[in-house]
Amino acid sequence: MAVVQCPACSAQVPESRFCGSCGARLEAGSSATPTRAAVPGALSSSSDVAGGRFLPGAILAERYRIIGLLGKGGMGEVYRADDLKLGQPVALKFLPVAVEKDAARLTRFYNEVRTARSVTHNNVCRVYDIGEVDGQHFISMEYVDGEDLATLLRRIGRLPKDKAVQLARQLCAGLAAAHDQGILHRDLKPANVMIDGRGRARITDFGLAGLAAEIKGHEVRSGTPAYMAPEQLAGKGVSAKSDLYSLGLVLYEMFTGEVAFEAASVADLQRLQSETTPTSPSSLVAGFDPAVERVLLRCLDPQPAARPASALAVAAALPGGDPLAAALAAGETPSPEMVADAGEAGLLRPGVGAALLAGMLLSWSLPWLFPAENFITERVPLPKRPEALADRAAEIITDLGYDEPPADSAFGFTEDRDYYEYLAERDDSPSRWDPLRSGQPAALTFWYRQSAESILPTNPGLLMPSVTAANPAPVEPGMIGVRLDAHGRLLEFGAVPPRFREPEDEPAVDPPPEWAALFALADLEPTSLTPVEPLWTPPVPCDRAAAWTGNWAEVTEVPLRVEACAHRGKPVAFRVLTPWQLPELSESDPAGSAAGIGVAVGLVLYLLVMTGGLVLAWRNLRLGRGDRRGAFRLAAFVFFAGMLTWFLLVSRFPAAADSIFGSFRLAVARMLFHAATFWVLYIAIEPKVRRRWPQRIVSWARLLAGRVRDPLVGRDILIGLFAGIVPFHLVTAAWTVMRRVLGLPSGYPTPFRPDVLLGLRHLAGETLNMLLAGVYSAMFLLMALLVLQIFLRKIWLAAPAIWLLFVTLIFLGSQEHSVGLLIGIGVVTAFQVFVVIRYGLLAGAAMGFSFLWLLASPF
Repeated sequence: MAVVQCPACSAQVPESRFCGSCGARLEAGSSATPTRAAVPGALSSSSDVAGGRFLPGAILAERYRIIGLLGKGGMGEVYRADDLKLGQPVALKFLPVAVEKDAARLTRFYNEVRTARSVTHNNVCRVYDIGEVDGQHFISMEYVDGEDLATLLRRIGRLPKDKAVQLARQLCAGLAAAHDQGILHRDLKPANVMIDGRGRARITDFGLAGLAAEIKGHEVRSGTPAYMAPEQLAGKGVSAKSDLYSLGLVLYEMFTGEVAFEAASVADLQRLQSETTPTSPSSLVAGFDPAVERVLLRCLDPQPAARPASALAVAAALPGGDPLAAALAAGETPSPEMVADAGEAGLLRPGVGAALLAGMLLSWSLPWLFPAENFITERVPLPKRPEALADRAAEIITDLGYDEPPADSAFGFTEDRDYYEYLAERDDSPSRWDPLRSGQPAALTFWYRQSAESILPTNPGLLMPSVTAANPAPVEPGMIGVRLDAHGRLLEFGAVPPRFREPEDEPAVDPPPEWAALFALADLEPTSLTPVEPLWTPPVPCDRAAAWTGNWAEVTEVPLRVEACAHRGKPVAFRVLTPWQLPELSESDPAGSAAGIGVAVGLVLYLLVMTGGLVLAWRNLRLGRGDRRGAFRLAAFVFFAGMLTWFLLVSRFPAAADSIFGSFRLAVARMLFHAATFWVLYIAIEPKVRRRWPQRIVSWARLLAGRVRDPLVGRDILIGLFAGIVPFHLVTAAWTVMRRVLGLPSGYPTPFRPDVLLGLRHLAGETLNMLLAGVYSAMFLLMALLVLQIFLRKIWLAAPAIWLLFVTLIFLGSQEHSVGLLIGIGVVTAFQVFVVIRYGLLAGAAMGFSFLWLLASPF
C-alpha cells in the first residue's frame, strides 16, 4: 500500500481520503507525496520509527523481533514485535527513563505488573510479562490490530448512537474488570482505547496503571491533564471515581464529537471543572438520549461521591444496559459489585408505597376487632408488675427461713400451653377459654430464682440463651426457685440445701415442717384439702413428705394436688400440681412425640447443611469465589447484634456485677461461634446464588456494600415487612370470623415469648433475636431452594417441595397440632417462599423477622 505525507501535519499515513493522524482531507492530486512503507499492523496510522531506541529487525532477549515503533510519549515507547517462541504478534512497552532510575518506583512497577496480569477481559489489552534488555525494562502486551479511538474520532467526528452505546458498555466492562483487582488506570483517554478489527473497544496502557492503595504524593497527578478528574488534577487523591470521571470525558467525545472542557492551561481547566458544567449534550446533538445525558453528567460531577458507584453502574444506566444478564449469558460469574450495581433502581410510585404502609397499618387494626381472641393479655389477668412479683418471691423465700442474701437472681414469665390442651379436650364451645380469666389454674406464671453464686445459662439456644426457671439446672447448693401466679400466690418452691452441715449447728431434734405456712402463701384453705399418700420424688434430699388433693377455689371443676417435702424441718420442695402435670397424663404425649420427631429431623438437617456448608465454603475459598467482604460484614453484624442481645436479655445489673465478666466471656464465645456459622454459610451459598440467581441478592449486595439508603433496599425491606405482617393478620382474622360464623370453638391463644412482658428492654432484645433468626431462616430457605433447584432442575418443582418440607418441620416441631395452626403455617410459609423467589434474600429476611416478631409479641 502506498504511503503519503499529510500536507497539514506532515504525518506519514497510508493513502486514503483522510489523514489518520489529524483527520485532514487528502484531496486527490494534492501536494501529498509518497514516502516509505508503513509498519504492518501498527496500532495507529502513524508508524514513524525515527527517534526509537530500536530499529526494525532487531532481536531482543533472543525472543522478540522488532517490527516497528508504534508510538512514544511521556509514558515510554511502544513497539510492534513478533514473539519468535510462540509465533504471535505482541506489543513491547519500554519504561520511561525516570522509572528506570528510581529503584522504589521500579520495585512497585513489578508489583503493579504482577497485578495487571490478573486482569483478563475481552475489553482490556492483556499484559503478558515483564522483561529486560541491556538494563531497559519492558512489558510484553497483547497486540491489538486496529485504530485508536482518538484517531477514529478525528476522522469521523462523533460515533453513531448505537455504536457509541455498544463501545461505552465495553469500556465500562473493561474498566470494571480492572477495578475488581484494585487497579486504577489513571490515564484513560481516547488515545488509550483501541478499536480492534472486530469493532470491539480495548483499553490499553494498563501496564503502567497503579494499585489504588499505593498511589500517593506526586504520583497522583500522573496522566494526561485534559482527562484527569478534578481531585486528581489538584493532587488530592485518586480513586475508582477518578477513572469514572475520565470515562465520562471519553464517552462525552464519543457521543457528541466534542471535548467536554476546552482550556488553554491546567489552571483554566481546573477552574472550568470546578465552576462550570459541560455543555449539555442535547444542545450539541439533536434528539440526544436523555438517559445517556444523565449518566454522562453524573460521571462529570466535580464531587466524587455524586458520581456513579462503579463502571458497571454506568453501563447499567445506558439505554438497554444489563451487565448482569450479559455476564450470565457469557457464562461468567458476576462479581459482588456487579450484582450490587445491577437490577432496577427500586423506586416505588408514591401510591404503591402508601398502599403498602396503609395495608400494614390496617392489618394491625384487625386483631383489635376481636381482642379477647387475639391478645393473651385480654384472657389472662396481669394485675401486678414483674418487679412487684419479684419482690413478693424474695419475701416468700425469707418467710420460709432462707434469709441469706443472694449473690445473683433472675426472673421471668412462662406460658402453660398444656392448660389450653386440657381445656380444649373437655370443652368445644366458643367460651372454652373463659376459665383463663380467673387466674386459677394459672396459664401464665411468674418464676423467680436466686443463688449464692452467679446464675449462668447452659443450654445452647438458637442464638443467645438466657436464664430460665430450669436453665441452669437447680442443682447447686444455695439455689432457690419460686413460681407464682399473676396475683402473687405460691405455686412452686424449691431449695437446694447445703451438702455439708457443721455438727454444732445440728439441732437435737428436727422441728416439724410448717405446712400451714405454705398453704397460706399459696392461698389454699387447709380444710378443703384431703391428705393422701405422696407420689412425687423431689430432686433434692428430704426427710419428710406429704401430699393433699382438692379443687381450686375459683374453678372447682379442675382438681389439684399438692406435694411438699422438708429437710431437717425446713421446706425444700413444694408444688401445686394440675391434672396435666401428673405422671399418668404426661407419659404418653403424642404432641410431644411429634415435636421430638420434628426436632430430630431438624437437627439432622442442620448437621447436613453445616457439613455441606463447610465443604462448599472451603472449596469456594480455594477457588477465590467467596465474597469475603460481604461475609465479614454479615458476621460482624451477627456478632455485635448478638452481644447487644446479651446485654438486653442475659446480663443482669447489679445483682451479678461480680460475675459479669464470666457471663460476658461466655457470650463472646457463643456469638463468635454463631458469627463463624453465618460466615461459613454465606461463603458456601453466596457464589452459587451469584452464579445462578444473582437477581435474588441485588438489594442484599447493596445493603452489605453500605448503601442503606438505596431505593431497592428500602423497597425490598418494605415488601418483606408487608408480607410478614399482613398475611398473618388476615389469616388470623379470617379464621376467627369463620369460627364465629360456623359456631366453632375459639382458636388457641396465639403463642408468644412471655419474657417480653418484662418491659421494653426485653422486647428490644427479643426484636434483635428475631432479626437474627429472620436472616438465618431466609438464608437457609434460599440455600435449600438452590439445592433442590439443582436436583429438580425446575424452580416450579423446587418451590412446592421446599414449601412442603418447611411446613412439615414447623408443624411437627410445634407444641400443638390443630387445623388452624397447619393452615397458618402453610400460608405464611408459602408467602415466604414466594417472596424469596420473587424479591430475593433481603425481602425474605425482612419477612421472616416481621413474622417471628409478631409471634414473639403478646399484642
